[in-house]
Amino acid sequence: MHSNVRRALTTLSVSAAAMVIGPVAVAAPVVGASEAAVAARPAFKMPFDCDQVWTGSNWDGHSPAHSIDWNHYDANGTPDDLGRRVFASAGGTVLESYYSTGAGYGNTIVIGHGGGWQTRYAHLQTREVQAGDTVNVGQLIGKVGATSALYDLSPHLHYEQKLNGSVVVAVVQGVTWSDFTKRTQKSNNRC
Repeated sequence: MHSNVRRALTTLSVSAAAMVIGPVAVAAPVVGASEAAVAARPAFKMPFDCDQVWTGSNWDGHSPAHSIDWNHYDANGTPDDLGRRVFASAGGTVLESYYSTGAGYGNTIVIGHGGGWQTRYAHLQTREVQAGDTVNVGQLIGKVGATSALYDLSPHLHYEQKLNGSVVVAVVQGVTWSDFTKRTQKSNNRC
């Protein structure tokens, strides 16, 4: 066969194949598993009653990194968070509800939200849910305490957002809590 004819047939074959599989060949870029999981981050709310104002902080050396300690103050600036209600910041399934002796968390609840996302609530005075329970956003799960088998603590809520087992920078009500942050925020949970 003449080389020009062979070249023309090859081009025609490639063009025909491209027409058959064209849409597949031009598919959108594949999103990596971690990017897909990040895109699926739940819309986490503060774990407190509607319109309550809480101060959260994280700092260098806080264990684990990226976790937030929440405190509530009265009009005089005195802490008054002991016994305040704690709610699920997103719906999911209670994965753990226990008293931690080894990690210093005291009364602890971990909720799985799907897509590798979890939240941890620690140092609770009480736990109102058990492992296996299904919870809705805004459902009562416990009360703020100061429990720890390892440390003498003042009352506060220790809060973590985790992705695939690792604590990540929290996003609460659309606000990113980058490291070394102290911020006051009003809850819109249960509003």
